Amino acid sequence: MCGIIGIFAQESVNQSLYDGLTVLQHRGQDAAGIVTSDGDRLCMRKDNGLVRDVFHTRHMLGLEGNMGIGHVRYPTAGCDSRSEAQPFYVNSPFGVALGHNGNLTNAMELQKELFRDDLRHLNTNSDSEVLLNIFAHELYQSSSLQFGPQDIFKAVSAVHKRVRGAYAVVALIVGQGILAFRDPHGIRPLIYGSRNTPKGPEHIVASESVALDVLAYDVVSDVAPGEAIFIDMRGTIHTQQCAEKTQTSPCIFEFVYMARPDSLIDGISVHKTRLRTGVYLGKKIKREWIDTKIDVVIPIPDTSRTSAIQLAKQLKVTYREGFIKNRYIGRTFIMPGQEERKRSVKRKLNPINLEFKGKNVLLVDDSIVRGTTSSQIIKMARDAGAKRVYFASAAPPVRYPNVYGIDMPSPSELVAHNRDSQEICNKIGADKLIYLDLNDLIKAAHKGNKEITQFDTSCFSGEYITGDIDNNYLEMINQLRNDKARKKENNARQTELSFTD
Repeated sequence: MCGIIGIFAQESVNQSLYDGLTVLQHRGQDAAGIVTSDGDRLCMRKDNGLVRDVFHTRHMLGLEGNMGIGHVRYPTAGCDSRSEAQPFYVNSPFGVALGHNGNLTNAMELQKELFRDDLRHLNTNSDSEVLLNIFAHELYQSSSLQFGPQDIFKAVSAVHKRVRGAYAVVALIVGQGILAFRDPHGIRPLIYGSRNTPKGPEHIVASESVALDVLAYDVVSDVAPGEAIFIDMRGTIHTQQCAEKTQTSPCIFEFVYMARPDSLIDGISVHKTRLRTGVYLGKKIKREWIDTKIDVVIPIPDTSRTSAIQLAKQLKVTYREGFIKNRYIGRTFIMPGQEERKRSVKRKLNPINLEFKGKNVLLVDDSIVRGTTSSQIIKMARDAGAKRVYFASAAPPVRYPNVYGIDMPSPSELVAHNRDSQEICNKIGADKLIYLDLNDLIKAAHKGNKEITQFDTSCFSGEYITGDIDNNYLEMINQLRNDKARKKENNARQTELSFTD
């Protein structure tokens, strides 16, 4: 999962891009990058680290121009090298920089095509560089003497025919403008906004609407699945549907965990979806835990708080904040490597003992993925004096890998894979465990936009909507992305740093 942003303005965009990336930081904490253009040349700064650490005053002064794109990276393929920070750049045609959120499911096949047929060399293992080179090649093939938006749309159409998987893209084409497009299933989010200023129109595309809110842009619409939006050098908007067949199928895990609660995705409020999951989960507990005495409901901050409030209200049980969160530790789910996640949990959360002592506590989390964090938190609650510790997940069991850009690669690392609820309960050390039903999660999101009839629920259901995922692919992903592979990649990264620093 990554965060992307693109802005065309009447004045310098460096500060706006920086501010936009800070509110998308939750989507990626591994690396950050910005590319700007004054119309004739590109200015770039990117590196590993948080936005605030990558960009200092000297870097911001060098990011000149009234249009630009930005990216925050969350690695899904062991891409810890600084060379794989985005945006990526190629100099032909025109000069193109690109940032990508998602994951290409045929990236390895495309790598071979690029070398064999398109005569292009890749410097990294990133599928985003693959996507950039595919687009650049198709743009070169589409270019005419009277270059215009239709040449760009023709190139995007060709990308859709070659590329499979999930992708939301922003690109800057030197001397031409800003481009944004989304895969034909709309798996990863992308939204467009604009505003009028005394100097002329300004436009923005971003992963989440919160970036538009913070930068004072008006929401125009979500970028539709398969659609491309091009903003030319005059600030004129051009749009076209570039895919032959589309089906809006947004990733439902965005509403569970990834997105900020103050965002709208495909017209659906993340906050309201999480409120509804709390209601549905509360109703299930009342049905199935009739004789279970619960003294207090405590959320595991922060993502589960919204669901926990409604759950407590539904049960008519006291709601309390029982954990204090260290705001300077990143989101443990998206940290690269199991050992790093383990170390971070204790540094991140500390219990308020008086809220636990002698009580039957119901802990509520947004989801349970690997189970390591859950078991550590349950132990914290017991050490704080809880009499019984019950656990509720505001999402169904995560049993299958996610291949569309979320770090759930290896089935063996998912606590729910090949286990029933009681076995999972024993594994994480809870007295009782309950999950939200998948149908209730779908209903919670669907109520926000009844025109959307299908969601990507692959990590819960094992059904992959792109239709190209088989056991061979899943095994390949497992070998590339499990924690052993990450550890090997991290060792390689340390070697790289020792030679370059």
